[in-house]
Amino acid sequence: MPLIDLIDRSRLPQHIAVIMDGNGRWARRQGEERIFGHRNAISAVRAATEGCAELDIPYLTLYAFSTENWSRPKYEVDALMELMVETIHREMKTLMENNIRLQTLGDLKGLPAKCARELEEAMMYSRHNTGLTLILAVNYSSQWELTQAMRRIAQRLSSGEIRPEDITAQTISNSLQTAGIPNPELMIRTSGEMRLSNFLLWQLAYAELYFTPVLWPDFSKEDLFEAILEFQKRERRFGMTSEQIRAL
Repeated sequence: MPLIDLIDRSRLPQHIAVIMDGNGRWARRQGEERIFGHRNAISAVRAATEGCAELDIPYLTLYAFSTENWSRPKYEVDALMELMVETIHREMKTLMENNIRLQTLGDLKGLPAKCARELEEAMMYSRHNTGLTLILAVNYSSQWELTQAMRRIAQRLSSGEIRPEDITAQTISNSLQTAGIPNPELMIRTSGEMRLSNFLLWQLAYAELYFTPVLWPDFSKEDLFEAILEFQKRERRFGMTSEQIRAL
């Protein structure tokens, strides 16, 4: 039986976040440069997106480029930026045909102008789509996002709009770039690494973490479905006991 048929569609995560890791190692195994891995990872992005769309999962966030990635060799960063422009341009028709809305997290102002323009145009053209929301975290890190949020809250304090005692967890959530988007319930990281790498640290507080040894270019719909099936086996307690959960 296909894995997708084993999934309980009444218990799907509403938001899946993915750390796409392993492109460089995949390329080395082929005897190629790292950018070869990045180019061959597009099929995995397509598989994850299509899989979420088939299951009517509302949100998928992909960690595409972190603020720390600027420290990589310049030729690799330049190639990544060109690849992003090329991919967005090529996949725009597919996004529209599949009713997918594109959004971003991160500091687009810090990107090369051509890359930022492609992202902004894709977001504008797809803004009325009502299917899956595909969120690309580009030039993003959670510490950067939280710093920006604290600055916004500090400005509201300085202007007298709010008082220190008014600040709650919801105040912080509402000041993040993800305001209005449900927090991820499932976080998938490929390549066998087991860390969050400065990704959605606030939003992943109660997410189920799933680590797979599969390198990102090899990630398939079946791998996505396996992660969702594992998610559905877990008991999500949110600080409560098993007995309390069962009594709800």
